[in-house]
Amino acid sequence: MILRRLESQIQQILRSSPSAALMGPRQVGKTTIALNLSEQIPAIYLDLENRLDAIKANDIDAFHAVNGGKLIILDEVQRTPEIFAPLRGIIDKERRKGNKSGLFLFLGSASMELLQQSGESLAGRIAYLELFGIDVLEFAGTRTEAVNQLWLRGGFPESLLAASDPQSMRWRRDFIRTYLERDIPQLGPRIPAQTLERFWTMLAHNQAGMLNASQLAANLEVSSVTVNRYLDLMVDLLLVRRLQPWAVNAGKRLVKTPKIYVRDSGIVHALLNITVYNNLVSHPVVGGSWEGFVIENIMSVVQGRALPYYYRTAAGAEIDLILEFSGQEKWAIEIKRSTAPSLSKGFHIAAEDIAADRKLVVYSGIDKFPMGNNVTAIPLAQLMQEVLAKIEE
Repeated sequence: MILRRLESQIQQILRSSPSAALMGPRQVGKTTIALNLSEQIPAIYLDLENRLDAIKANDIDAFHAVNGGKLIILDEVQRTPEIFAPLRGIIDKERRKGNKSGLFLFLGSASMELLQQSGESLAGRIAYLELFGIDVLEFAGTRTEAVNQLWLRGGFPESLLAASDPQSMRWRRDFIRTYLERDIPQLGPRIPAQTLERFWTMLAHNQAGMLNASQLAANLEVSSVTVNRYLDLMVDLLLVRRLQPWAVNAGKRLVKTPKIYVRDSGIVHALLNITVYNNLVSHPVVGGSWEGFVIENIMSVVQGRALPYYYRTAAGAEIDLILEFSGQEKWAIEIKRSTAPSLSKGFHIAAEDIAADRKLVVYSGIDKFPMGNNVTAIPLAQLMQEVLAKIEE
């Protein structure tokens, strides 16, 4: 079993907060973490997709009353958004008794925005965490073969740890089909599964590309408004990332269109029928796939404690990823798959435009070294460790 970094973070949060929400797509490992937690502290687990458990949770006041002193874990909470109104009252009542922490843990397969829009807000009573797929620090470190396996198969545990690449691919294809035919219809508007699969596949083909809603709409024979509705749904379900452009520099003509990433690299490869590593490195999507893989790994350690952007001017100056930390400290990060990275003049111009405090190149090697012009080449795992150290200062 792979130890997930968030397990200790959840325990720490529940010592100081009355409730916590752990969000992430299905099958990413939320329930496993919650059940591990329930073996370490008094807790009771309810799966709101289970009919009997849903009945138990229907009168949450009574259920809490007979399970006092236990952490109540509610899984797939986005299915019953009406539960938040009585939960708010329970938390406030417990606070008045002096019980200010460790009351509820919510697990959900939709984003924080969707969850909050679906029911009563627990503002001031809840802390949020997002569980990403297994990342480089948890699985691979700087071991090249392990990094490549993680990149090919993605971070969903059953895909990553499958006995073979074909078995991993079968799991991912089943995952995609289940989302299209069951999960998305339960959570969102009725969209034909075939249409949504085509949309998802188009995004994979254009991995790390600019959003072109008009082109997608023409290919799908729908309106641009409908395309944006599909995209909003996929973002809310934590399946797609919309990376916003840095737009502070008023003196430059900046590209203002978001970049789009299918978040799990293994899902990208399943949608494009890329079955083995040798096929991946010769596929046209290889650069965009690697870029998305690196960004998701970095964001898995950020956990909302730094703001991500990209930067591009009309003249072609570009930074793949900007991290803005508290205090407005900015790291300019270029992403290269090569083991001997080089930089264009455009990166240096862009880094100067945003007044970057650090300039970094993530590359496929195993050593950290200076490249000149205050640029540092760094392996992905080491950059993730440095980001963690920065946000924990």
